[in-house]
Amino acid sequence: MDQLMSLNVFVAAVEEGSFAGAGRRLHLSPAMVGKYVSHMEARLSARLFQRTTRRLSLTEVGRTYYERSRQILGALDEANREATAAQGSARGLLRVAVPVTFGALHLGVVVARYVAHHPEVNVEVLLGDRYIDLLDAGVDVAIRIGQLDDPALVTRRLASCPMVVCASAGFVERHGLPRTPEDLQQLPRLAFSEAVSAGDWTFTDDSGRSYRIDGPCRVVANNMQMLLACALAGAGVAYGPAFVFGEDIRQGRLLALLPDYATTALTMQAVYPGARGIPIKVRRFVDYLAEDFGSHPPWAPQETPRT
Repeated sequence: MDQLMSLNVFVAAVEEGSFAGAGRRLHLSPAMVGKYVSHMEARLSARLFQRTTRRLSLTEVGRTYYERSRQILGALDEANREATAAQGSARGLLRVAVPVTFGALHLGVVVARYVAHHPEVNVEVLLGDRYIDLLDAGVDVAIRIGQLDDPALVTRRLASCPMVVCASAGFVERHGLPRTPEDLQQLPRLAFSEAVSAGDWTFTDDSGRSYRIDGPCRVVANNMQMLLACALAGAGVAYGPAFVFGEDIRQGRLLALLPDYATTALTMQAVYPGARGIPIKVRRFVDYLAEDFGSHPPWAPQETPRT
């Protein structure tokens, strides 16, 4: 007998609680259901059900076999959906949640390319730095930066993003070039108030020794673009993700400080609800995110051409 059909019959019998119920689900006679189950038990040399005149109950082997069978059928069902979806078209409204500064600086290009290639999809982007529940907010996909502890969400890892410390050339001329983390303690600092600890900056030297600079900051704001503007205007030393300050460092408008010290790196992920039945509009948008923010994102250091 067909092994895949046998698995379907077995799972249906467990979930319906009888051979007759399984037969109704699969359009088979109770006798045929019984034959499938008996054939499986003979092939496995194990009894899967304890049968009485009133009900079916699983044996210990049957319980384990049921869980594995259900997983196998679920994986096959998901593979079939993915294959079918790959031939379909994305359509409808896609709601995307993203941190304010990251979205403003980097997401527009991805969205523009996505809607150009998917004319039947409209995109609504929600910019915000506060954590939101995706299901409650009706969000299809979000970009999360930092640690993620929500097992209910499917995640796709994107690029990491190192923290950088920088200041304008004018600021360095007035205050001098800091050469160690301790030098920052005496300088006006600019910090993001939504960070876990806004004034806590950590550096590591080549030997693995860590240095933590903390205490009051001259300017604290809940928007990274505000801090970027302050840094460009020479208000102080800024510490934040490379996706905010990287372009101005490359263009020479800001100077990267303490190049001999390592900083922490933020984890960036695309997250979306549910592992099954994910709409094609979400799958394809996440593919676009992975393409643009994958192995070499816009904020990564540019490679020096070989001569």
